[in-house]
Amino acid sequence: MALTVEEITRLLGTKGQRQYGREAVSQLEHALQCAQLAEEAEETSETVVAALLHDFGHLLAAERADEVARAQQQRDDLHQYIALPFLRGLFAPAVLEPIRLHVDAKRCLCAIDSGYWDTLSPASKRSLELQGGVYTPEEAQRFMTQPFAAEAVRLRRYDDSAKVPGQATPPLAHYMRIAQALASQAQPAREKLTAL
Repeated sequence: MALTVEEITRLLGTKGQRQYGREAVSQLEHALQCAQLAEEAEETSETVVAALLHDFGHLLAAERADEVARAQQQRDDLHQYIALPFLRGLFAPAVLEPIRLHVDAKRCLCAIDSGYWDTLSPASKRSLELQGGVYTPEEAQRFMTQPFAAEAVRLRRYDDSAKVPGQATPPLAHYMRIAQALASQAQPAREKLTAL
């Protein structure tokens, strides 16, 4: 069920041309800007790839674009979970977990950072309500104890800033080389597990 790096590249290059929700950038522009912010912050390769692929579930859901568009107006599409089965065969938890947690990181940040809500775009504020709203202080504290929660919070901040029309970024090929290197590193571990 896992996709190859080539298939991920193709989907980002084609379906990624679509507008990113109600933002003024495409899905691909958003992904590249997010990865660039992570790279500029000297994050690990795993966090950079997580930043690139954090919204990959939206592209997979685009197979049913009209149905999803109607549904998104009434409920959350759970995009943070959709991509995981397609990426799990390629990447380690250090890539997958920040992707899984990035929506909850927004809910957490609204609870622990008094100015965070004001930084969100109108579309992000709307999706927050569909995603369950702001965490209670107790929920935020529990969230932060999870492995990779800190990476997810940083990814979330890159996500929120990665919506600048016309922003220059490295090309998709640059980040896919990083993704390929991580996938190649994970391959021997997968083969060893399969052999057991």
